[in-house]
Amino acid sequence: MKINKEFVLREIAGDYVLVPIGKTAGEYNGLFPLTETAAAIWKMLPDVQTRDEITEKLLEDYDVDRATLEKDIDEFMDKLREFGIVD
Repeated sequence: MKINKEFVLREIAGDYVLVPIGKTAGEYNGLFPLTETAAAIWKMLPDVQTRDEITEKLLEDYDVDRATLEKDIDEFMDKLREFGIVD
């Protein structure tokens, strides 16, 4: 998946946030807080192509049922697309 390179992941005091940089810093006023799972998804995005790949990798690390995980992944990815953070 293609990530907008004008967003970077930062960990601040144990919390994860996406920070807009460059020209996007002027367009988006603020940070995008992420859950631990959302941060894990973000970290794997350059290396995966499908939700199924994301799901399989997360199922290895988290004790959650597939349906719930897939729903959460879809919601997160929809938000990223809505804000132009991923294509």
